[in-house]
Amino acid sequence: MNTTIIGYPRIGGLRELKFASEKYFRGEITVSELEAAAKAIRLYNLNLQKKCGVDIIPSNDFSFYDGVLDTAFLLNTIPERYTSLGLSTLDTYFAAARGYQGEKGDVKAFAMKKWYNTNYHYMVPEIDDAAEIKLVGTKPFDLFTEALDNGVKTKPVIIGAYTFLKLARYKGTKTAADFVQQTADAYSELLAKFGRLGAEWVQFDEPSLVKDMTENDIRLFTELYNKILPNKGTVKVIAQTYFGDVRDCYNSLCNLDFDGIGLDFIEGKKSLELVKNNGFPKGKTLFAGVVNGKNIWRNNYANTLLIISELEKQASDIVLNTSCSLLHVPCTLANETKLADSYKKHFAYAEEKLSELADIKKILGSDNPTETAEYRNNSALHSEPRSGRNDVVRKKVSELCEKDFIRLPAFAEREKIQKKRFELPLFPTTTIGSFPQTAEVKSTRNAHRKGEISDSEYEFFIEKKIAECVSLQEEIGLDVLVHGEFERNDMVEYFGECLDGYIFTEKAWVQSYGTRCVKPPVVWGDISRAKPMTVKWSVYAQSLTKKPMKGMLTGPVTILNWSFPREDISLKESALQIALAIREEVLDLESNGISIIQVDEAALREKLPLRRSDWREDYLDWAIPAFRYVHSGVKPDTQIHTHMCYSEFADIIKDIDDMDADVITFEASRSDLTILDVLKENNFRTEVGPGVYDIHSPRVPSKEEIKAAISKMKERIPAEKLWVNPDCGLKTRGNAETVPSLINLVNAAKEARNENC
Repeated sequence: MNTTIIGYPRIGGLRELKFASEKYFRGEITVSELEAAAKAIRLYNLNLQKKCGVDIIPSNDFSFYDGVLDTAFLLNTIPERYTSLGLSTLDTYFAAARGYQGEKGDVKAFAMKKWYNTNYHYMVPEIDDAAEIKLVGTKPFDLFTEALDNGVKTKPVIIGAYTFLKLARYKGTKTAADFVQQTADAYSELLAKFGRLGAEWVQFDEPSLVKDMTENDIRLFTELYNKILPNKGTVKVIAQTYFGDVRDCYNSLCNLDFDGIGLDFIEGKKSLELVKNNGFPKGKTLFAGVVNGKNIWRNNYANTLLIISELEKQASDIVLNTSCSLLHVPCTLANETKLADSYKKHFAYAEEKLSELADIKKILGSDNPTETAEYRNNSALHSEPRSGRNDVVRKKVSELCEKDFIRLPAFAEREKIQKKRFELPLFPTTTIGSFPQTAEVKSTRNAHRKGEISDSEYEFFIEKKIAECVSLQEEIGLDVLVHGEFERNDMVEYFGECLDGYIFTEKAWVQSYGTRCVKPPVVWGDISRAKPMTVKWSVYAQSLTKKPMKGMLTGPVTILNWSFPREDISLKESALQIALAIREEVLDLESNGISIIQVDEAALREKLPLRRSDWREDYLDWAIPAFRYVHSGVKPDTQIHTHMCYSEFADIIKDIDDMDADVITFEASRSDLTILDVLKENNFRTEVGPGVYDIHSPRVPSKEEIKAAISKMKERIPAEKLWVNPDCGLKTRGNAETVPSLINLVNAAKEARNENC
């Protein structure tokens, strides 16, 4: 039985790609040096997989920024506003990814959205009516040849035709159906080129098949591949799915002339049932996703063997696979020098998952699988009791009842009370929370962690930065201020460090988008608040100003979704445990004079099941109440804000309104504020700040650009409910961009007020 993986992390074990890319953006290294750093990562990954015994190694899973963006460039779907800049191909690529503002022009970046149910973000392709989809790029072929030159015939990985067309934004009157022939021709040519290069397998990633599919969707999928697959020649083609099951199209998928079908047996609730009830077509290879690509806990070999034993009754040729790309887990445990072995032995990062595949292959190849050392050691590990139980917390969760999740009085009455208390101007201005995390801030935090400066020295530094931040905001003229979050390394890890039940890694970095990497903490045991988390800094910041100072917290659903969760209790149980802790912090902030409290739920949409039938029972029925519980105990005149990141919100907008916050800010600027129509259509009651400019781009928006955004908002949202703010926190930006952007924001809001009088 062979092994493979869907993809491997491309950031490098110590984030080498991030640092090389950022040096390139700053002009500190040449394009040749950037490409050399990228090649070093690719060859390291290639040789590692070869060493670990992976039989079918992927290529083209590397990207400088995003694989969907790579596919857009491969297929000639790059809007003229980027290609007309006259930049190099790579710099044009980065302009589409990050935006560009310089001597060649001024363009915003592509829209960015969450990649299905993960914290990874992809760049949304744009296809206008004049687009000509055709094969123009060479990257997949170059990387296949690079691997071949290093002794490995790889399995090239490409975003599939159906998924690419489903993810794209159509900017004219045409739809995906109008581009079927062009797309099929491009993918047919791609297969022909790989055939000439000697490729044996080519993997087309089709995660969109695990979402709800209409008859038109199934027709689009089958039409595309009925045109593509007759042209595969000697190449064997895999339809690779992940993040769920293919219940809507299983038979259609099996009837197409794919040589291999990849199914997810971790998140695919019905994957095993589909195979058992419908069989698996003879002559095809089943790529069985049995090693979890999204969580870091060790695989339970006993459970995996049970799945494989059932699959062997239906499929004669099985390849052991990961459930999804290993992009979503850290690179290697080898860099975790400070984490105790008692913890580490329970974890498997990307490199360790390669070893798990090898173990499972060896166990399955044995005449006595359960007698192998690999099986026995794994069984012993999973039989060990784990520490971290807190019966007090469990009792509190079990005693929660319906009234605990209801805030009184109702929103409409609270809104009047709060407007009277705060007396904010029309279009009040604020920011989302964080201010730039400069090199000085990062180096000082690092020095404190290493014990090079004392607690008192570090706290003096943080107070100094807060004072500077408050002074800057008052000078700019913002209406509701923040303290800047200089004490925080991350909006989840920081809170995890203040909660019992979490453990923390040293180098468990995971790519979120482009060069942005996060280090999710691990939920080890039951969660409780060990100490006040933010009160000290918020109270100090409020003492420096007469303007309202927002207390800044991360919500329970986001803390959970941006952690590696437990697998021994439900997500609901973990979320409510965290909600207990955050509620305590909210009430502490309120009792210490903080009158506006923001509880970010940036990741609320992220873990929504991909199938609508699973939304309520599997997620929304506990995620929304968990947030409501956090703030249900505050006074009517305490204003609760929340913030949400790049996602599709339209289909759950009523649930978002039901969170019962007083103000919600959205990360919506990259999507041309399309959420405005959704808010209007649904009579959204909550006050809202849709985000007037994109902070993930290095551009400085002009006052006129921001005024245009405000005008667009006013057309759809009552002026008295509209807030003006950036679309996300400012920690990843520099002061050189942040200050003029905020000045333009405030001036635009002031002019909009005057014009509205």
